[in-house]
Amino acid sequence: MNEGRFALQAMTPEDLAAAVPPMTVAEARKIVAAVHREDPTDGPLGGVRRIVLAAMRAVASTPTLEIAREEASALDPFQKVALRTADGHLIETVRIPLERAGRFSVCVSSQVGCALGCRFCATGRMGLVRNLEAWEIVEQVRVVRRTLPPGSRVHGVVFQGMGEPMANLDRVLQAIRVMSDPCALAIDARNITVTTSGLPAGIRRLAAEAKKVRLGLSISSARQATRRSLMPIAAAHSVDEVYAACVHHAEITGLSPLWAVTPLAGVNDTEEDAQALAALLQRFVVDTGRRPRLTVVPYNNIGGDDPYLRQSPAEESRFRDRLAVLGTPPKKRYSGGSDIQAACGQLAGREQ
Repeated sequence: MNEGRFALQAMTPEDLAAAVPPMTVAEARKIVAAVHREDPTDGPLGGVRRIVLAAMRAVASTPTLEIAREEASALDPFQKVALRTADGHLIETVRIPLERAGRFSVCVSSQVGCALGCRFCATGRMGLVRNLEAWEIVEQVRVVRRTLPPGSRVHGVVFQGMGEPMANLDRVLQAIRVMSDPCALAIDARNITVTTSGLPAGIRRLAAEAKKVRLGLSISSARQATRRSLMPIAAAHSVDEVYAACVHHAEITGLSPLWAVTPLAGVNDTEEDAQALAALLQRFVVDTGRRPRLTVVPYNNIGGDDPYLRQSPAEESRFRDRLAVLGTPPKKRYSGGSDIQAACGQLAGREQ
């Protein structure tokens, strides 16, 4: 990005009008719409005064991310794009086909790396390099949108890529405001999901500032000792503390959360794990009147000295059946693109 200039694609009309004093909100709407239609903004623009355009160009630009690599899975219609930031880091985003033809979701990254160090996640092995700026998050969606077949559209966004979004929440919330603005990407906020490893303060703030956005929780295990062995953040924030924040989110927003568990063979797929998870979910129903959507996500190998194994089909069926018997039937989430390291837990900004 040009030094000292702000990124136009990370601005709502209200933000832009406030940043460029001669500009009215009506003019800002036209400029933001032009930016996200990818129309030129270096010439005249209908309905916008020349003095306003000159003032804007003096302080703003539309930076880009370099496409380092595009990969299409041979197993399914998932596609991954590796993007290089201006300071040379690689981030990854995934184009996810939805059931209805012509609709896609985009899995975006919020950080370069991640500080939380979840044992079963390739990004967690990187450590945290830096937070992404709001424009770098928005630009991932714009890049993917350019790859869509004619007549298709981005229907939703999931913050499930590289990084912990709640640890970069200022920029994540700004990106969401832009994504959902009718003049910008015009994505229904109800189709945006922010998934966390369990940062209670972030969950509560999300409820306060983005009431239509859905909350996803990577729970791993409802047993504190097991969860702590897999997710170091659990040492700072217990299952009960995270649970209380999820209850608060549901009470404020009226939305049911999405809970995801990735069973690791012999680690968090025991009878005790099933019972604890079912009990926590049923407690949530009693406390909020809402039932979390529970999904089981098969484990994807993260390479190297990976200490974990994916459940066998029989083990997976037994675990899901046991949850169903306990009154909490889960859905199995398909996690695509595993052959190109695009599946859940595999993103790591690898050079090739």
